[in-house]
Amino acid sequence: MYKVIIVEDDPMVASINQQYLQANPLFQVIGEFRNGKEALQYLKKHPADLAIIDYYMPVMDGRQFILACHEDRIRLDFIMITAANSVKEIQEVLHLGIIDYLVKPFTFERFQNAVQKYTDYRKLLRETGPLSQDTIDRILSPHPAAPVSLPLEKGLQFQTLQTIRNCLEENADVFLSSNEIAARVSLSRITVRRYMNYLLENHEIISQADYSTGGRPSIKYRKR
Repeated sequence: MYKVIIVEDDPMVASINQQYLQANPLFQVIGEFRNGKEALQYLKKHPADLAIIDYYMPVMDGRQFILACHEDRIRLDFIMITAANSVKEIQEVLHLGIIDYLVKPFTFERFQNAVQKYTDYRKLLRETGPLSQDTIDRILSPHPAAPVSLPLEKGLQFQTLQTIRNCLEENADVFLSSNEIAARVSLSRITVRRYMNYLLENHEIISQADYSTGGRPSIKYRKR
């Protein structure tokens, strides 16, 4: 589980950020702060993995906060959610190594794309042994454009889709059947199959036939 702090001076936006993070069981919000100085003081005693931060804040803004974390050698990743959208402001923080940059107002799906990008990035860093050039390239370039997802067909819910995505992320090294996924997320096999078809069409997962059952082959899925 990733420990997250929210650094946002607008209580309403901070609340939305927290609600969106709670939709993903891989994240735990451990602190909420109204400016970078408060967050920095907290981080000197409490480790965190990720900060969801605003750019414009009193006392210490988002850019100053990132610089202060680097100066104090605080190991932390950043996703910026802000109304700041000028080229100068965006370039400044991109050069500081943020994972993603969202402009207010943002959608739930765009927020989830950002945190998915973060989990993919952290997963790459957990690989052991010699790294391939492709893996190194992906680690050094954690800012690809958010994937353009196919629109959800009638009857599919984004919340349920995200639950299944999280299940696949947690079991990224194995192929799972619809029955196995259904048992893990407490849904019917038929429901899960509809979402797996969507993920296949969206090129998020791969599938293979399992002939070990001795009868009709079972289709199993794994995160791409």
